[in-house]
Amino acid sequence: MESRHESYEDYMKRKLKEFEDRASSMCEKIAVLNDRKERDMINSPAHYADGKIETIDYIVDVLGEYEAISYCHGNILKYTGSRLWKKGNPIQDAKKAVWYLNKMIELLEKTKGVNW
Repeated sequence: MESRHESYEDYMKRKLKEFEDRASSMCEKIAVLNDRKERDMINSPAHYADGKIETIDYIVDVLGEYEAISYCHGNILKYTGSRLWKKGNPIQDAKKAVWYLNKMIELLEKTKGVNW
């Protein structure tokens, strides 16, 4: 006659497997959240979006698209210069430089044939 109850050893193996699966799932979720946090710090830092308009949009509005190119260029230099190694997060700073480079390219395309 078969026993309907699993052995203690099988029970513990099953519970360990369930725990490992949950832990793995939690680690994956934490990795996704960390990735989102890093992307937010690059694409839309909270301290740059306190009001109703993001800082970069305000700068472009005040300076104009052509002059904002120089602002972006300055930030590229900032994030790829000595700060890259001094602030303790070179990957994030390099990604910020790429963000400003992409914004600069966007502004260059908008002003091509108008200001230069």
